[in-house]
Amino acid sequence: MSALKINFKSGNLRLEGMLSFPQGKGPFPALIVCHPHPLYGGNMDNYVVEAVCAQAEAQGLAWLKFNFRGVGLSEGNFAHGLGEKEDARAAVMYLANYESIDAERIGICGYSFGSLVAFQLATEESKIKAVAGISPFIEPPSLLINCGKPKLFVCGMEDEFIDADNLRALVGKFPEPKELIFFPKANHFWSFHADQMAHKVSEFFRKYL
Repeated sequence: MSALKINFKSGNLRLEGMLSFPQGKGPFPALIVCHPHPLYGGNMDNYVVEAVCAQAEAQGLAWLKFNFRGVGLSEGNFAHGLGEKEDARAAVMYLANYESIDAERIGICGYSFGSLVAFQLATEESKIKAVAGISPFIEPPSLLINCGKPKLFVCGMEDEFIDADNLRALVGKFPEPKELIFFPKANHFWSFHADQMAHKVSEFFRKYL
């Protein structure tokens, strides 16, 4: 099935997104994917986001991607992560009320800036059952110290913005279940590695949703 163009409300703002379902009969487990930084060209058509969505669908998951406020046709302006967290929360609520979605099996994934949003929301929102960060930023560092939900952290060893040793030490403090995957030759932008990485991400969500 081809992806559907959707709109949903985040407070008083109307956001644009895309929603797709796998083959078969629902209700389906579903994954929300958050895009990288809006002020640096990030949007829902980012190739890493698209790779994750494609692999998720191949694993039998529905997916929803959307533009944060102020991006593309989404209303509003950049809100320093706080408003964007509410945008992601609105996406969760939209999915949870969708007839073909299993509201008990919703996960969230974020890439770069999107991981900041995903991790913060996962600590607050009971409807989120599993969370993954690609090229992940975790703020504050203690954010996930009490998060018992399944967590995935995927990073390139050549990431220009994230120190692998620091990430490994930080993730070591978080409770299980958790997975940390490094790609030896990948950088922050996943040139030539996006599909391989997205497959690992989709396997994680298939396992826990």
